[in-house]
Amino acid sequence: MKIHLLVNGEPREWECEVHEFLTEALRRHGLVGTKRGCEDGACGACAVLLDGREVPSCIVLAAQADGHEITTIEGLGDPRHVHPIQAAFVAATAVQCGFCTPGMVVATKELLDHNPTPSAADARRRLAGHYCRCTGQIKPIQAVLDAAERVKGAQT
Repeated sequence: MKIHLLVNGEPREWECEVHEFLTEALRRHGLVGTKRGCEDGACGACAVLLDGREVPSCIVLAAQADGHEITTIEGLGDPRHVHPIQAAFVAATAVQCGFCTPGMVVATKELLDHNPTPSAADARRRLAGHYCRCTGQIKPIQAVLDAAERVKGAQT
C-alpha cells in the first residue's frame, strides 16, 4: 500500500506492507537512527514523534502514520548542526553506546515542547520506560535539565 507522510519536514510517499511497523519503514528508507529494541513498545529505543507526540514506532503500523508528521532523531540535528538537546546529552556524558540515546532525545524534545522548564521529577517521569544499561538514569536526567537551559538560550 502507498502512504503519504511528512518525515522530518519533508513530504514522503512510501510503499509499505499493511503489516509493516513504522520502525521498519523508517529504517528501510535510510532513517536508521531509530533503533530496534524490544519490539513490543517497552524499551523506548524506537521512539519518534508522531504529530509531536512520542510513540514507540515498533508498535505503530506504518499505515497508521499515513497523513501524519513524523520526526525522528535525524530530524532534530546532525553532526554539522547539532540540536541543543543532542549537545546536552553529549555534555552530560549521557551517551555511551548510543543505542537508547535517540529515543531519549526524542522524548526530551516532546517534554521541552510542552514544558520548557522541567524539574528533575518531570525529567524522570518523561524518561520512564527508556531503558539504558550503560549510563543508567542520572546522567540522562541531568542532560534533560541542561537541554532545557540550552534550548531556552538558543531561543533568545
